[in-house]
Amino acid sequence: MSEVIVERAGALGRLRLDRPKALNALTHGMVGEIDRALDRFAADPDVAAVLLTGEGERGLCAGGDLRGLYESRGTAFAEAFWRDEYRLDARIAAYEKPFVAVMDGITMGGGVGISGHAAHRIVTERSRIAMPETGIGYLPDVGGTWLLPRAPGETGTYLGLTGAPAGAADALFCRLADAMVASAALPDLIDALSALPPDAGDEGVRDVIARFAQDPGPPPLAQHRAVIDRCFGFDMVDEILSALAADGSDFAAATRETLLTKAPSSLVLTLCLLRLGRGAPNLEACLEREFHASLALLDEGDFREGIRAAVIDKDKSPRWNPPTLDAVDPARIARWLERRAAPVFSESRTAAV
Repeated sequence: MSEVIVERAGALGRLRLDRPKALNALTHGMVGEIDRALDRFAADPDVAAVLLTGEGERGLCAGGDLRGLYESRGTAFAEAFWRDEYRLDARIAAYEKPFVAVMDGITMGGGVGISGHAAHRIVTERSRIAMPETGIGYLPDVGGTWLLPRAPGETGTYLGLTGAPAGAADALFCRLADAMVASAALPDLIDALSALPPDAGDEGVRDVIARFAQDPGPPPLAQHRAVIDRCFGFDMVDEILSALAADGSDFAAATRETLLTKAPSSLVLTLCLLRLGRGAPNLEACLEREFHASLALLDEGDFREGIRAAVIDKDKSPRWNPPTLDAVDPARIARWLERRAAPVFSESRTAAV
């Protein structure tokens, strides 16, 4: 049974993720279904735009199939899954027709990968966008290390290390979304998009979205921007923790406590990838680095333990190795940045990786 509903609605090619009980978490099969649908829509001259939504009322997509990764042996399953997933993320970013993603409700991890790179990213008052991977011994992948460094100041560093969720206003502020539309107005928005002429292009889609867009109000993160920029501007996690401790504000103290619950090795690796992402030539370069680092975390890092604690046993008591930041071996982190499988993209697409 298909877990992605693929259909035409007027001029819209629609992709509806259909695993609502699993919060539409992506499986390898779903990645393939989306990719094949994009082939179909690209070849259809009557399709003006593609629209991605999630079934159910809880969210677009909660991420990838963590249980499948945990139960797999070695890294062969993950390598095949992530290779196809990352290629899909890059394809969405460069798709030849306007791609519209509705990030309604929970949109995390892999959900950000198939929506955060879209040409038109819509949030609602229910949106909660997050890259919470350091809490499960992983890293903000699916191009997270491309998106987050392009947020204002160090707000992306803050979101990537803490895993804090961004509501509509913060998502717009951090350049993770382009417009806010009230959830009650989504059916009318979809009808308007489906009525577009086939040659509407990005400008036509943008004009329709603008008719429904609302002001989400002031972004909560903006009031903490000075603290975030001051404390997260370092290139070492221990320096960030020290700066937070010295700040004295309640926000800094709470943020520091949050960081201390994350996997130490994942924090160090993530900060390194975010800094590399800031100078990356393109999205593909970041995806390539994330791919090889992800395989390392699954093979010898804390990722399986993080999944066990959060999803399998649900005891929320992960045993990180090493358990403290001062015990993290820089040489080990450096090895995780090395290539350990065939590249995802050709050298011409990832120059300077």
